[in-house]
Amino acid sequence: MPWSNQNGGGGWKGGGGGPWGQPPRGPSGGGNQPPDLEELLRRSQEKLKDWLPGGGGPGGGAIGIGGKGLALVAVGALALWLATGFYRVEPDELGVELVLGKVTSQTTPGLNYNLPFPLGQVYTPKVLAVREISVGQRDFDTARGVPGRDIPDESLMLTGDENMVDVSFKVQWNVKDASAFLFNIQNPEATVKAVAESAMREIIGKNSIEMILTENQRRIENDVRHLMQKTLDDYKSGIEVRLVNMHKVNPPTQVIDAFRDVQAARIDAERLQNEAQAYANRIVPEARGQAASITAQANAYRQRTVEEARGQADRFSKVLEEYKHAPEVTRERLYLETMERVFGGMDKVIVDQGKGEGAIQPYLPLDQLTRKPQGKGATP
Repeated sequence: MPWSNQNGGGGWKGGGGGPWGQPPRGPSGGGNQPPDLEELLRRSQEKLKDWLPGGGGPGGGAIGIGGKGLALVAVGALALWLATGFYRVEPDELGVELVLGKVTSQTTPGLNYNLPFPLGQVYTPKVLAVREISVGQRDFDTARGVPGRDIPDESLMLTGDENMVDVSFKVQWNVKDASAFLFNIQNPEATVKAVAESAMREIIGKNSIEMILTENQRRIENDVRHLMQKTLDDYKSGIEVRLVNMHKVNPPTQVIDAFRDVQAARIDAERLQNEAQAYANRIVPEARGQAASITAQANAYRQRTVEEARGQADRFSKVLEEYKHAPEVTRERLYLETMERVFGGMDKVIVDQGKGEGAIQPYLPLDQLTRKPQGKGATP
């Protein structure tokens, strides 16, 4: 028979023990069998004799009772017994009805009815409550004045690179299948805690201490939650793991100072690497830009020089063709263009060779007459 050693936070609700005054003997009542029906029948007969006038039996020497009165008493007792089957389910609970030790149905919050004890039983676990357990640390209990403390036997774990790490975490869970929760596991709190510690040790053993203490904590929490859920589902526990939260992850106390020095050195190394990377990100684009600028200037100079050379070659070819047609004219033209180019920017003096040594004539700069006078004292 599916008797459980706990009632899932709700307990048995069967009307306060039945009409014979005998409370139900569940798994927490010191036995795994229902009460003896013969004993219950004997007790009920004795109580009926007490109710009857004059002892109620033959030879009692008193007024007897007829068969009709006895039937009325039996009907009244039966009605009282059936009335004990009413029970109430609270809003955060779920009713699990049993008849002859077999789960028959699950009931919603409100007033419900099931066969009274010993034929029927009802358990009402709190399925909406989110429960929490701590592994590696005991929380401060204000009600009893118990201070919080670490538990090294639970928190010290071996990493994948053979280092020790001190891990304390909490697990939040709730009931997703009330029947499985009541009858498939004996101690839910202890079961969840044992599974949580085992799953955390397994996941920690697959990671290095550096990954555990730095960026991998969120992934480790998810891996532990999935492994816990798989294990509890294999047990058919009816439990859902909602959250795993690692609130303390440190090296052992004996080496924590040295480890902090290592962490500080690692942070400095990362900072220097980031600064070097930032400098490289700034210098490399500048160098690339300068190289691109020089390359563009060189290409432009090459293009300009090539084009000028081609233009001069084309000009020479044109002049050569004209020279072949009219050599004298072309020669004189070239001479005049050369003189113009040479003497164009020089001060000029005209010498008339036909008049002797004194035949130097001043050059009249007619082009200067058309220019506007410069300065404040100039006259128009």
